[in-house]
Amino acid sequence: MDLGILIPISLFVCIAYAIKVCVDAMVRRRMVDAAVSPDLIDLVLRDERLRRYHSALRWGIVLIFLSLGFGLVQWFGWNWKEGTPGIIAVLAGATGLGNLMFFVIARRLT
Repeated sequence: MDLGILIPISLFVCIAYAIKVCVDAMVRRRMVDAAVSPDLIDLVLRDERLRRYHSALRWGIVLIFLSLGFGLVQWFGWNWKEGTPGIIAVLAGATGLGNLMFFVIARRLT
């Protein structure tokens, strides 16, 4: 694999993230300048904090299930170079199970 392709991809991701951070900061600043009620500002910030928490929880659960899927592929001794449908099915199923598990946990938390 050519590692030179990772530099433009990572640059694009960093630029996109920087734009997102700047837009979020501008929205917060405009809310404060518009004299929005403190309750609304608190509600928006609390919702944003909850979204970040849920995002971290989702990625953690999905990555755990995906690692279990990779472990199953290794345990069965399947060859990665062949790219069989069984490998893809195990990894897709593990990702789906991780998302479903997140859904169940998130419903219980809220």
